[in-house]
Amino acid sequence: MRCSIFNAALDTGNLGVSALGLSLVHGIGSRIPDAQITIFDYSRGLREGTCDEITFDQLGASPTRRWYRPESHARIETSIRAGLPYGPSASRLAETDAIIDISGGDSFTDLYGQRRLKSVAWPKLLALKLNKPLILPPQTYGPFASPEAKSLATRLVRSSAMAWARDERSFAALQDLLGDAFDPDRHRCGVDVAFLLPITEPERTNLPDPLPAWIEQPDPAIPLAGINVSGLIYNDPEAAKTRFGFIADYRELMQRLVAEVLECEARVVLVPHVVTPPGHYESDIDAAKAIVETLSPAQRERVAVAPAFDDPRKVKGLIGKCDWFCGTRMHATIAGLSQGVPTSAVAYSIKTVGVFETCGQGDHVVDPREQSTGKIVERLLASFLGREGARSSLTEHIPAVKAKATEQMDAIADHFQTCHTKRSLVKAS
Repeated sequence: MRCSIFNAALDTGNLGVSALGLSLVHGIGSRIPDAQITIFDYSRGLREGTCDEITFDQLGASPTRRWYRPESHARIETSIRAGLPYGPSASRLAETDAIIDISGGDSFTDLYGQRRLKSVAWPKLLALKLNKPLILPPQTYGPFASPEAKSLATRLVRSSAMAWARDERSFAALQDLLGDAFDPDRHRCGVDVAFLLPITEPERTNLPDPLPAWIEQPDPAIPLAGINVSGLIYNDPEAAKTRFGFIADYRELMQRLVAEVLECEARVVLVPHVVTPPGHYESDIDAAKAIVETLSPAQRERVAVAPAFDDPRKVKGLIGKCDWFCGTRMHATIAGLSQGVPTSAVAYSIKTVGVFETCGQGDHVVDPREQSTGKIVERLLASFLGREGARSSLTEHIPAVKAKATEQMDAIADHFQTCHTKRSLVKAS
């Protein structure tokens, strides 16, 4: 059985996208041990990876202008359609039983521009051209600003073999795209697959002092607050105002949040979730270090910056040690929610509030497009101070969320096996 996974690459530095890829590998591989799983990414050559002893392959499929490369979209598509699959990527796709495309969780939209949408849509369109079953795991659909983008999305979801939304709000958007083509057997509401991402304990030797001591010898009187700052927004706040329509000043609110949590006699660990080279516009580490520079020497003694982990399972393990967590990167917050850690989010798209509502935590989401800097800091501080109530609520909600995540992965794996059986029968006839 051959399964091809798209838009969940492990080589982007975005640990949220990596969390989706590893969650799918673990979910499918643990249910179908003989499945040959391939994650398509942006690198070159055939590489092997593992996730909790489940092996998988990584191959390139990139919208590069160097059309002659075996991993280029143009080369792959032309080779397969000509019946001469040349190169490992084209060969693997020609023989795949199904294409599973999760769109990076939130990139099935034109919110990030037409270029991103075109790249995200390519594997879906290829599946239709090759008559391969297209499975869309739980993700966010939309928003779509242009009629052309919405028309493309409508065509793709209507042609899919199975499509899941990851919360009720996104499910409503999916139903809107489907119209009279909605089929409750094929189109379903689920939860983000990263709720089942395995956890790996980060090695203490890789953590900066005094973070290992804070983790190994926690003090009930001194809570550990984890905070994720988005480099995409912090490093260029003016672009965030223009692009996303922020009312609040993101830099100021994150600086004030860290300072005010420290005033509550807490310790703070700043947790990067997009790890890119220094100086890159999306670097969460650069943003975290910039915040530390705004603090007094006494405050800095109670702040640590987590290292640039390359594995979301390790970051999840670290977030699980926190007494409260606040993130702007959504999958950083899912790492907290899924472990019952009281969690808040600074959100700027519809994706986050829907996921939090699934966990009964909708009130812990703030939106800098809708509220002032001071109001957001006030609400986040209230979330920190009221964390025990949130913990009790999560204790009630998370078991059901994880059960739903398990059921949906069962259904996706079953459908994949059905695709394999149908393809085998066609080949035998």
